[in-house]
Amino acid sequence: MPRTTTVESSGCPPLRALTFDILGLVKVVEAKGEQKEAPKVVETWGEPDASRCVLAASLVDREFDPLLGVARKSGKIEVLSPVNGDVRASISIESQNHPGSADNSIVGLHLFKGERLGSSSRSCNLLTCTSKGQANMTYVKMSKSLEDSGGESTQTMWNVCGSGSILCSKVDADESYALFGGKGVEVNIWDLNQCAKVWSAKSPAKNNLGIFTPTWFTSATFLCKDDHRKFVAGTNSHQVRLYDISAQRRPVVSFDFRETPIKAVAEDVDGHTIYIGNGSGDLASFDIRTGQLLGSFLGKCSGSIRSIVKHPELPVIASCGLDSYLRIWDVKSRQLLSAVFLKQHLNSVVFDSKFSTREAQVPPQQQDTDETLQTEEEEEKTVKRKKASKEHSGSKKLKTKKKSKRSKGDSNDIA
Repeated sequence: MPRTTTVESSGCPPLRALTFDILGLVKVVEAKGEQKEAPKVVETWGEPDASRCVLAASLVDREFDPLLGVARKSGKIEVLSPVNGDVRASISIESQNHPGSADNSIVGLHLFKGERLGSSSRSCNLLTCTSKGQANMTYVKMSKSLEDSGGESTQTMWNVCGSGSILCSKVDADESYALFGGKGVEVNIWDLNQCAKVWSAKSPAKNNLGIFTPTWFTSATFLCKDDHRKFVAGTNSHQVRLYDISAQRRPVVSFDFRETPIKAVAEDVDGHTIYIGNGSGDLASFDIRTGQLLGSFLGKCSGSIRSIVKHPELPVIASCGLDSYLRIWDVKSRQLLSAVFLKQHLNSVVFDSKFSTREAQVPPQQQDTDETLQTEEEEEKTVKRKKASKEHSGSKKLKTKKKSKRSKGDSNDIA
C-alpha cells in the first residue's frame, strides 16, 4: 500500500488527481473529504515499462465526455478516458528525426477543448512539440469500438525554432495562441490558426558586471485566461520573468528565486498570483505584478518539483516531482494537507474537477429500478400495516367478549 502523510489541518477536500510517472503508469488518487481522510490510490492504469514513460499530459476537464491526452517516450500519443482509462485513440507523430528518440522527444502536449475546423463529436485535435522544435497539429478521428484504438489522423507540421532545444510550451485559454521556449531559444508566440509567429522575446541586456546570461527557459505559463499577451517564464538561472507582448520584447518584471533552476510555474485564477517550484524542492507563491514573495509553502520537498497545478474550483494546489510524492497544499495557509508516496518519479499531475458531478449522476435505468424498488417496499409496508391493524383489532374484540362474559358471571354471583 502507498505510504501517506497527513498533518494537523482542516482536512483535504474531496478531489481527484491523475499522476504520470517515468514507467508509463497513470495513477488515480482520490480524497473523499470525510473525517480528514488522506487521499488514496484507487486505480492504476497500464503496465510498468520505461519505454512508455509519460513525457507530457493534457486533460479536457468537462462533465460530459472528458478526454485525457498522454505523450509517451516512444513517440506515441494516446487519448484516454479519464473516467476508466480506456484507450479512445492511439497515434504516432510523423517525423523525419524520429520523435521517440532521446534527442527529439515530445516536450509539450495540448488537447483542445473546443471544436476546431473540421472536427466533430467523435474527433479531437491536439498540439505537440518536440525538443527539436517540430510543432504538430493533429486531427484525430476516434474509433467507435474500444478494441480498435487506432483512429484516423491528419497532421500539419511546422518548425518553431531554427536551432537550440525546446523545453517548454503552453497554449492560452482561448486556444488560439501557443508559446515555445527552451535552451538557446527565446520565448516566441505563434498564432495557431495561421501557424505563423506573431512575437518573439529579446534577450535581456548585460548586467552591471557586463555578464550576459545565455537563454535557457525551463517552464512557462500564460498569466490571464482572458489575455494571451501576458505570460510568465522560468529560467535555468533561477529567474522568473513576466512578459507583456503589447509593451516590449524584454521582461517587464524579473526576479530571482533561490539558487536552483526553476522547474515548474503555475498561475492562479486571480490573474496575478503564481506558484513556483525549483530543482531543490522549494515551493512558493509570488505576486507577479510586483515580484513580491507572498510566502513559502511549509514542508520542503526532498526532490526536484516537475509539475504544479491549481485546482479550478478549490483553494488547493498539487505538486509532484522526483521524490515520488504527490502533495496537496492549501493556497491560503500554505500548509501541507496531505502527501501520497507513489513509488516512481513523477513527471506531471492534473486535476479532474468534474468527478463529483459525474458520480452524483445516476443513469435513468438505475433511477427507474430504484423507484420501482421503492414503490414495492412501500406497498409491502402498507400491506404489513393493514395486517397488523386487522390482527390488533381482532385481539381487541376477543378481549371485549371475554370481559363481557366475566361481567355476566360476576352479576350472577352477586344475585
